[in-house]
Amino acid sequence: MKIFALVLFLVTYVLMIVLPKYRPWVALTSAVVFLIAGIVPVREVPSAIDFNVLMMLAGTMGTVALFIESRMPNRMAEVLLEHSPNVMWVVVIMSLFAGFVSAFVDNVATVLMIAPVGLAIARKLNISPVGMIISIAVSSNLQGAATLVGDTTSIMLGGYAGMDFLDFFFMNGKPSIFWAVELGALATVPVIMILFRKNRQHFSVEDHTEVSDYVPSVLLVGTVLLLILASFWPGRPAVTNGVICLAMFAVGLLYTLIRYGDLRLARDAFREIDFETLILLASLFVVIYGITEAGIIDDISRIFVDLGGSNLLLMYSIIVWGSVLFSAFVDNIPYVATMLPVVAKIAGTLGCSPYLLFFGLLTGATLGGNLTPIGASANIAGIGILRKAGYEVKSKDFFQIGIPFTLCAVLVGYLFCWIFWR
Repeated sequence: MKIFALVLFLVTYVLMIVLPKYRPWVALTSAVVFLIAGIVPVREVPSAIDFNVLMMLAGTMGTVALFIESRMPNRMAEVLLEHSPNVMWVVVIMSLFAGFVSAFVDNVATVLMIAPVGLAIARKLNISPVGMIISIAVSSNLQGAATLVGDTTSIMLGGYAGMDFLDFFFMNGKPSIFWAVELGALATVPVIMILFRKNRQHFSVEDHTEVSDYVPSVLLVGTVLLLILASFWPGRPAVTNGVICLAMFAVGLLYTLIRYGDLRLARDAFREIDFETLILLASLFVVIYGITEAGIIDDISRIFVDLGGSNLLLMYSIIVWGSVLFSAFVDNIPYVATMLPVVAKIAGTLGCSPYLLFFGLLTGATLGGNLTPIGASANIAGIGILRKAGYEVKSKDFFQIGIPFTLCAVLVGYLFCWIFWR
């Protein structure tokens, strides 16, 4: 049965790489096969799926859709641009702003919010927007790991490791992964300045976006504040964070219906929830549960231990830089879903705290996606926006930004986590 489970898992992974458009259905099919084969008993499905993670994702996606519709992100970007002395600093500020937003909003949603502003700036200055949009995309992907709600992988880590919102800032009296990510982001500023050093044209903002509604912004901020408050609730139910995110979105839907009396607006916001991603995650939870029950996770952890031995630094380095390479070509959601239990097993074998390895995994898997155009959904979204606008993105255009971004950010995060969490 172990061999069958391993083959099924490998086939699932290969098909998800080869057929990226059909990943949710590949994962769902695999989960069904695990159930039919009896590797995962049907009665265990509710315990295999982390419903808190799914509820958090669904609720956050919905609230973000209302936030985007209010046009607040565009206005925020314009305010920042008004204080930019030239194009080089426009790119720096837009990238940092995209990173800040993506710490609280899904990476792809961040790109969809901010990239149009970058396109408008490029058109006014009659310059190519390719470099600016790529910088926005990789910055969005970079800071997704900063908070509990910033990225799917962060939500998965929080659910698996029992981390709450504040644990991403400080935990056990130590600075947590938020600071590793932010220092990595600051390390990329000189990279942007060097890459765009010739773009010194002055820029002025003439048009001003009118925010149509401030309530979605309040709801988004309220979601974050409630997640913070919930972190102080001892013994809270496991689905608390998910209920908060869904409840705030439900308030937003109700408000939209009452204020505008238009069912279509509420329906459009509901449709912005990425149900395919939810299906993908739910299915992967079942698949990972299956290979864990079959003993494959134990085998994988032993392979890592054999490679790293009892040397914690070597093991940590393998996990970080190996994750960078994997996530450059493989979607980091299934990769992190697979590796979380592996890393926990490794930590148990080495007799060390798992958080150093957890943070190393998240750092490498999240930031490594910036190595290639296909390594992260934010990159794919950014390139798609450029292609739709009539601009061709060559591999070298992406690599000259993505590679130095990745190496700088990962190196800083790698050193930070080792210094504080070894």
